[in-house]
Amino acid sequence: MKVTDLPIGITMGDAAGIGPEIILKLFDQGLPHPAVVYGDRGALQRCATDLQLDIPIFSITSPDQCPATGIGVLNRWQALPELPYGQINGLAGRGAYEYLCHAIDDATQHRLRAIVTAPLHKDAMKAGGIDAPGHTEILAEKTGTTNFAMMLSNPELRVLLVTIHIPITQVSATLSIERELTTIRLAHQACLHAGITAPRVAVAGLNPHAGENGRFGVEEKHIIEPAIAAAQAEGILASGPWPGDTIFMRARRGEFDIVVAQYHDQGLIPVKYLGVEEGVNTTIGLPFIRTSVDHGTAFDIAGQGIADPGSLLAAFKAALTMTTSPLP
Repeated sequence: MKVTDLPIGITMGDAAGIGPEIILKLFDQGLPHPAVVYGDRGALQRCATDLQLDIPIFSITSPDQCPATGIGVLNRWQALPELPYGQINGLAGRGAYEYLCHAIDDATQHRLRAIVTAPLHKDAMKAGGIDAPGHTEILAEKTGTTNFAMMLSNPELRVLLVTIHIPITQVSATLSIERELTTIRLAHQACLHAGITAPRVAVAGLNPHAGENGRFGVEEKHIIEPAIAAAQAEGILASGPWPGDTIFMRARRGEFDIVVAQYHDQGLIPVKYLGVEEGVNTTIGLPFIRTSVDHGTAFDIAGQGIADPGSLLAAFKAALTMTTSPLP
């Protein structure tokens, strides 16, 4: 069976958040490709009842049992009790972790076309005995991936991060020429997967004014510039380092296809400022495609029936696009 014929696996995330709601709304409006849910059938059924959605929900044991209508749910962990919405719960956190791990197993064994993840809650995971920074790091660990990066994108902007979930005081010490070069390569790869044949990769500086020739910092001259030169020698259309306060505006205008940002908030603030409704989080470098929503569990609105499934739909469509755009 071709990979494009396989179902997409959607992980439910934290049962106390908006994951079940946005998944149900996604299925209710119709999907362009078969999908199965890694999660808890009871949690989905309770949410469907609350939303007054009449969607058949089935328990299945493998992705190839994906039903033609309704929702097939895989749960190789324990069933969850009825949990209150919007509250940290160790069972919900542990469940979100287990659903993700089971989807990773199936994707690694070529049973899924891609993985699309609903949000998990780090404190809930920790309460459930799992101390992990987030989806990206779990995916990398479980697949043995060492060269990976987080990309956030929407119809106007693509941003890839050099460093992800670390304190800002550690960013400078974490940067290296090799890490920078690896991220530039991954940005180039991400654009190729998106069907861009000659990606223009813009690299942001770390310091104000991209260091201004060493006046405001030396990371640009000692690390970022050599990495860009090495990428150019490989034939990658990389440029920079550009000042962080203008690079995203220039990319949005069409000068660049993707921006390499040096740290989490430098890259994510511009993307999320444009709106999370169509935002997609993609992990680049994995042995399979993984996309995700560009928002969290939204405990403050969970259970109210007002969650917007737009980002989940965008993530689903992005997974389809990436898996049908192989590298040349």
